[in-house]
Amino acid sequence: MALSNSLTRLPRALQRRWKRRQVNGHIAELAEQVARHAAAPHTEPVVVFNASTRLEGMSLNAAFSLLTAWSLRLGGTPVTHFVCQSGMSRCVLGTDRTRPGLEPPCRACSRQSGSLYRAADVHPFPFIADPQVEGRLQALDLDGLAAFEHEDVPLGPLVLPSLRWVLRRHHLDDDEATRFLLRQYILSAWNVRRNFEQVLDQVRPQAVVLFNGLFFPEATARQAAEKRGIRVVNHEVGLRPYSAFFTEGDATAYPIHIPEDFELSAAQNARLDAYLEQRFQGNFSMAGIRFWPEMKSLGADFWQTAGQFRQVVPVFTNVIFDTSQTFANVIFSDMFAWLDEVLALARRHPDTYFVIRAHPDEARPGKASQESVAGWARSRQVASLPNVLFVDANQYFSSYELIARSKFVMVYNSTIGLEASLMKVPVLCAGKARFTQLPTVFFPAGVEDFRRQAEDWLGANEIHTPAEFYRNARRFLYYQLFRSSLPFGDLIEEDDIWRGFVKVKEIAWEDVKAENSPTLQTIVNGILHGTPFELEV
Repeated sequence: MALSNSLTRLPRALQRRWKRRQVNGHIAELAEQVARHAAAPHTEPVVVFNASTRLEGMSLNAAFSLLTAWSLRLGGTPVTHFVCQSGMSRCVLGTDRTRPGLEPPCRACSRQSGSLYRAADVHPFPFIADPQVEGRLQALDLDGLAAFEHEDVPLGPLVLPSLRWVLRRHHLDDDEATRFLLRQYILSAWNVRRNFEQVLDQVRPQAVVLFNGLFFPEATARQAAEKRGIRVVNHEVGLRPYSAFFTEGDATAYPIHIPEDFELSAAQNARLDAYLEQRFQGNFSMAGIRFWPEMKSLGADFWQTAGQFRQVVPVFTNVIFDTSQTFANVIFSDMFAWLDEVLALARRHPDTYFVIRAHPDEARPGKASQESVAGWARSRQVASLPNVLFVDANQYFSSYELIARSKFVMVYNSTIGLEASLMKVPVLCAGKARFTQLPTVFFPAGVEDFRRQAEDWLGANEIHTPAEFYRNARRFLYYQLFRSSLPFGDLIEEDDIWRGFVKVKEIAWEDVKAENSPTLQTIVNGILHGTPFELEV
């Protein structure tokens, strides 16, 4: 008690430092125990790499990676950690978009790596720029850099999703700051590639485990491994708190296979309904972030205005720089091109009240979009249209109340499209989404098909939705939540230092053995034997 009271009197920065030392000390102790009790190697090694998920501290994905590596080692599979040691001139999390010339905090990151990978086989890599690549980059404009290839490696395309994420925008400016970062990312990606190929030559792994697989360090490593025919497993956060999603596909696209004969039991239906009850009240979080601090009713004034129109059509957007957008743009070139089409519909149908809602994550402190739906609305003078209401990201009224009283819903690739199907409301989806893997919404074949479908629905008195949409929506969401989102809550918890970061619970090394954890058993079997990364629940 006396120690706790003394701690609260320390400045906040010192409190964090003290807590971080405690958290890392516990990890180091467990790491030593894992090393002492690791089974004799009896399978080919696995390489683990996750440079884009944390600097200091331990993010969810850093924890998933670490615990998976420990479990593999305890079962007799050697693990090599490919670890950045000032190995990139600019990295994803270490970039300050407002000061691109600022170097990343390599010292603090490397210090944290020392704690996480104690008593492990580590292959660190430094940064050494390739003069040939550096010289070729100097005279290129933005388009040239974005398309840059070297020795048949598409370095420009590999780094673009990272640059968009860092700059919080999809459409990039051809200015020196942007070109500088693009050059540095390309140089860094090539350095990752050369070093990772050395590891593959030395270790000859049976599989590679990567965070995300889309940010440029891991994307470059993934491409190198796949070119050699080595299996690659990617991981991301799952839908439930402290849960992970592992796949041999694109983790941010969330590919899952649902058997056609899978039907929810009475108990499974009840479990899903309990989740949806909380979800529809805004009581949920993802990756440690709760998007809705409150959820308000729409109120009489809103419905009085809406009542002046023949029908209400909500339009739900996404965050333009989100990694999911890489896979979403199959009908339209990007989300804003779709919004321009929606606005044209609104002008042609003044009897319809269009409610365009910005995603709440668009205004998240520290991650606010620099190319926002709010900015698009201003540039298109949306406020001048009497039949269009723009709802900004920080307005927390109930989307579900709006959906329940709408004629149909339009989404790009937002999860709320799946939820609207669960509410038996017709959905017109304009971007490839996780849930479009199954028939859950109306998903047009192209722009003309989208336009024709929207016009038909706006003019129709009634819209008929196939019964299979509702069935598939429930099946898909259940699989996402309870089969493919692998829970780590028995092993990790909030670190009480940074929001969204975690620490390992007060567990024993035996708790990380695959046979003692259904989650780790599922992951280890998937990595070693190619079985589905799914729990039988």
